[in-house]
Amino acid sequence: MKECKCNNIPRVKFPKLKLTVIDKKDYCYHDYELGDEFILDDFTHPPKHFCSGLVKSIFPCLYALTFGASFKFMNNTKSITTTCPDAGKLTFKVEVVDDNGQVVVVPQVEKPKGPNPAKMVIEVQELTGHCFYGYKQGDKFEVTGLRTPDGFCGAAYSVLFSVLFALNFGASFSFEDNPVCKTGTTCPDGGNIKFKVTRL
Repeated sequence: MKECKCNNIPRVKFPKLKLTVIDKKDYCYHDYELGDEFILDDFTHPPKHFCSGLVKSIFPCLYALTFGASFKFMNNTKSITTTCPDAGKLTFKVEVVDDNGQVVVVPQVEKPKGPNPAKMVIEVQELTGHCFYGYKQGDKFEVTGLRTPDGFCGAAYSVLFSVLFALNFGASFSFEDNPVCKTGTTCPDGGNIKFKVTRL
């Protein structure tokens, strides 16, 4: 794997990802049809002119699979399905593709008996300006699975969700000092806060 140092963070090779339309219930503005397939060079590069609403909805899945999450409720635990946010018109399957262009398959060993949410902590890692919510460096918020922290800033949570989703399903970040921790997730309102999320 080719690596280069950028701000002392090693650059990692991201896998390709495959999206397949596996169900269609209604007209799609982008004319996507049952069986359509899309290959993404990595989770940061959707196909040209790809539906931005779908990108928003599907991004946590792309992100989680990129960093090694496993979905034990799926027959192939390295895949997940997700639904179009526009009235549920389409359902997509998201899969990881290896260097040979083949879908990565890790079969389900046994069906989970129920959800097993991870406990995680969101911490204010760095504060460089005013925060409307009054968060201070060192503030911590405990999260169980995908439950939202009571009263937490919605704008901040929207950018943290992909990290929480990934860590909840077992992702890890090899470039971090602690691979079950993701640092540097930044508030979209002026970038005044950087958050750290750790799976306990």
